[in-house]
Amino acid sequence: MSMWTLRCDGGSRGNPGPAAYGFVLCDPAGREVVARGEYIGTATNNVAEYKSLIAGLKAACEHQAAPLAVVMDSELVIRQMTGQYRVKNEGLKPLYQEAKQTALGLSRVTYSSVGRADNGRADGLVNEALDQAMQK
Repeated sequence: MSMWTLRCDGGSRGNPGPAAYGFVLCDPAGREVVARGEYIGTATNNVAEYKSLIAGLKAACEHQAAPLAVVMDSELVIRQMTGQYRVKNEGLKPLYQEAKQTALGLSRVTYSSVGRADNGRADGLVNEALDQAMQK
């Protein structure tokens, strides 16, 4: 069975500062099904990373995109989602719970970490959303 791919990224300019997320959902053939970037106001980088994951997982559920390979450049989020790290930050706990709950809507989800250079499309969506918000 072929895997769908969800590439997620979040970022803030300042930490905390103006923040946005981006994600790209690709079908097993590698075609983009959904690509979205959204400004989320003032937040930390880690909050933006989790918001990208949650939004991407929701899109994956809408498209019944399973099995799903989640790819992010946030080692913290990946390691928390795989259980390697505990979620200690009180502000991240509800986002972690929401991500875990949302992932339950898919039959199988795997998580892996990549370098920022390997997550360019999602990163580009983050920066587009931030640039548009900053121009207003």
